[in-house]
Amino acid sequence: MSLHNSKKNLTNWDLVSVNPNEKNWDWKVLFCFWGVNIQSVIGFSLITSLYLIYNLNTFVVFFGTILGSLLVYFFSNLIGKPSQKHGLPFVVLLRSSLGINGAKYLGLIRFLVGVFLFGIQTYFLSKAFSYLIRIAIFLLEPTILDQQVFLTFLLGMNPIDWIAIVTAIVFQGFLFSAGMNFNKKIIIFSAIVVYFGIILFFLSVLLNDVKSTSQAFVNILNLENFLDKNNFGPIVTVTGTIFAYFSFAILSFGDFSRYVKNDKELKKGNLSLILNLIIFSFLSLFIVSGMDSFLKENPENLSRILTNPNDIIGKINNLLVVALAIIFIIIASASTNLIVNFIPSQYTLINFLPFSLSIKSAGLIISILGFITAVFWLTYLSQVGALSIIDTFACFLGPLFGVMISDFYFIQKEKLNNKDIYSLENNGVYYYSGGWHIKAVYSVILGFIFSASTIWNINLMFLQSLSWIIGAIIAAFTFYLLAKK
Repeated sequence: MSLHNSKKNLTNWDLVSVNPNEKNWDWKVLFCFWGVNIQSVIGFSLITSLYLIYNLNTFVVFFGTILGSLLVYFFSNLIGKPSQKHGLPFVVLLRSSLGINGAKYLGLIRFLVGVFLFGIQTYFLSKAFSYLIRIAIFLLEPTILDQQVFLTFLLGMNPIDWIAIVTAIVFQGFLFSAGMNFNKKIIIFSAIVVYFGIILFFLSVLLNDVKSTSQAFVNILNLENFLDKNNFGPIVTVTGTIFAYFSFAILSFGDFSRYVKNDKELKKGNLSLILNLIIFSFLSLFIVSGMDSFLKENPENLSRILTNPNDIIGKINNLLVVALAIIFIIIASASTNLIVNFIPSQYTLINFLPFSLSIKSAGLIISILGFITAVFWLTYLSQVGALSIIDTFACFLGPLFGVMISDFYFIQKEKLNNKDIYSLENNGVYYYSGGWHIKAVYSVILGFIFSASTIWNINLMFLQSLSWIIGAIIAAFTFYLLAKK
């Protein structure tokens, strides 16, 4: 494609329809995809906290988790099918609903949210790298860590922390910008290796004292009063919490489903999310309850149950085991950052500047911005409520989903003009009013208002875990009423 021709439209080689020969993802790859989504430190802590911290009936949590995953399955099928069918990433399909400029600018919200979260995740990932560096130095010469140079801090970080954060950003930026074929290998490798690590951890806990750990696990299982009407509220809360955890992955799922072979493999692969949640919940819950039974043999550990993997690792005295556990955490955290934050940010940024950017150049920009976010996270951004601002921007994501789904299935009847979706001509089908579909934009804004109200209105905060769904439904229904003929 010549430069002259490319300036006449919004075509970019990274945004065009996937070559049918490259549609080689099957349900097993999607099993790994959903596995990577749940195999994070946050996922581990969330699952175990729901079961152990909030004093909820075990089967209430399990039932809510299954309901939440079914919702994720349903919404992922809806958003995944258009991309699978046409081979296009989410933000390009958004042009058909919002107009070419609407998708360009409102789609950029996904980039802003993704880059910020990428930076935060990178900061915490760098902590794992710093632990490994400290272990290596300690094994080499323990007294080195007492040197004055390691006690000098800049922006809340000492030299080891700076080395770790640079390593984390370079490590991710280099790996993640190699293209989707390589990213597919990362996803499969990560899912398998992390499950292998979790199973090893599970076996080490179990075999250390089979009777004690098994009894500790059985003790947390509780069917008492499961059918009590008072459990309805907690079930809804758990369902919303599980859905909210996956909501970022849902919106941009089309960036991955475009590589799936067919609709059958797509649905089968999405169904594997439920299997992933059951397997991961069992393993993580057994590990936490088993470790808790060990730790409470020491009176100093009776204060609280540990559900964060980093806290659990901190109680282990074997440096080799600790180092292996940290490596597994690095793999899990990096791969989650890849599919939830990095890849969606790449596509939305390329869509914003299709004439100038590629996967590699977009990846470089994301890495730089992510590095800046990570560096200032501890000393500044976390202190000024930046996360609340990002949560507010994220309230646009549900409405964007709702408008696109309503338009694709009920207005456009699953049809797409492949030529005009790249057209800059004012007579193009998706040019609408100066490149904006005003009815769609209005619907998105209305959905955003309802979604954001669950964050900023104290009387509606109990609905915060459902904010994404609320925004999506309001926007979808509003758009349908406005756009139907």
